[in-house]
Amino acid sequence: MIKRTKIADLLQCTDYGQKVCVKGWVRTRRGSKSVNFIAINDGSTIKNVQVVADTEKFDPEILKAIGTGACLAVEGTLVESQGAGQSQEIQAEEIQVLGTCAPDYPMQKKGQSFEYMRRNAHMRLRTNTFGAVFRIRHHMAMAIHRYFHEHGFYYFHTPIITASDCEGAGQMFQVTTKNLYELKRDSQGKIDYTDDFFGKPTSLTVSGQLEGELGATALGAIYTFGPTFRAENSNTPRHLAEFWMIEPEVAFYDINDNMDLAEDFIKYCVKWALDNCADDLAFLNKMIDPSLLERLHFVLEHDFVRLTYTQGIEILEKAVAEGHPFEFPVYWGCDLASEHERYLVEQHFKRPVILTDYPKEIKAFYMKQNDDGRTVRAMDVLFPQIGEIIGGSEREADYDKLMTRIRELEIPMKDMWWYLDTRRFGTCPHSGFGLGFERLILFVTGMQNIRDVIPFPRTPGVADF
Repeated sequence: MIKRTKIADLLQCTDYGQKVCVKGWVRTRRGSKSVNFIAINDGSTIKNVQVVADTEKFDPEILKAIGTGACLAVEGTLVESQGAGQSQEIQAEEIQVLGTCAPDYPMQKKGQSFEYMRRNAHMRLRTNTFGAVFRIRHHMAMAIHRYFHEHGFYYFHTPIITASDCEGAGQMFQVTTKNLYELKRDSQGKIDYTDDFFGKPTSLTVSGQLEGELGATALGAIYTFGPTFRAENSNTPRHLAEFWMIEPEVAFYDINDNMDLAEDFIKYCVKWALDNCADDLAFLNKMIDPSLLERLHFVLEHDFVRLTYTQGIEILEKAVAEGHPFEFPVYWGCDLASEHERYLVEQHFKRPVILTDYPKEIKAFYMKQNDDGRTVRAMDVLFPQIGEIIGGSEREADYDKLMTRIRELEIPMKDMWWYLDTRRFGTCPHSGFGLGFERLILFVTGMQNIRDVIPFPRTPGVADF
């Protein structure tokens, strides 16, 4: 029995004449009465290996079972290829069909739409496009862990089930063991949670930031990297109900340190992709977005522009005065839409932008207030084609100011006492940000819909597989 070689490793080998074994799924099969050419892929690389099978050496029933999608084990001799498109191939000596493929295999057709493939997400993983996307997704996850480890951060696990709403939006998925058909209620008709598992309302987390701040004020620098959930009824190419977030939090960092960290971190991830995913990026540059590689290199080679929200609004208002057609209105105090963010990045500055000092009314309660009483030390990193890719801030370290803001927004104190303790017991300046992992993958792959960069997307009305 010959030990299996992954195709990614086999394609680097020039030791021709050796016996090899590969296992994988058939991409294509073509040939004549005398010879068959079978392209096999095992997921380790975007590239296939070609198997050459002389028909007289094999049982016709075995060859008949080799269709697109079938799973094979092939033993044979590695030889230098005489054909175009590959440098080596396998002269087959034994072929075992590990799994046949029914004729209604959904990925047989060429040129399927992305919507079609979303309906068959369990099978789309085997296509070239999604193989490339999810190998890159793996490498981005590795880059994230390596960056923070190399920079002295600790990986910190925050709870998935929580009783606090970090963003204050209230769009959370509730977690309960209660019988929804027989809900116990109190004298005022409100649901009584005393008999629920946790004894109070709980939900899936929208962010690990608040707990991350606790970690930063103990360990100095932490990062979270895990799933988060938003019950937001948004059917857009940029929103998911379940997605992954990276959230560093650092003690003794101000807003400028935070911006430096965000820029350095995201450039590290882009460079990692270019260094470790060359074949997959080349494929996506050819098949999905012909400007992808140019855009990735551009991000590495240019400093991010830094300006205040007020300056950004002035630029956008000037664009409106000059006739630029925005769908949503522009005014000081508005929450910028994706079209506004992309105008600043793609048309005005033509490079990534970090916007700071947003109006406090459109930002979360925990952001540090500026002396003007109108703005907070927030920062958003804006990228081409994506818009906002990172959102963060310097956190409010002053107990009294934080308490005042909590009361203004009528946030229940029963949910905030533990968070406020960080300001009562040794408060310190600290900052952090959140990066939606899928938005990073969108940028790095050139894909156009966030549902195509996560294996099994969760969106309104969709929880298949």
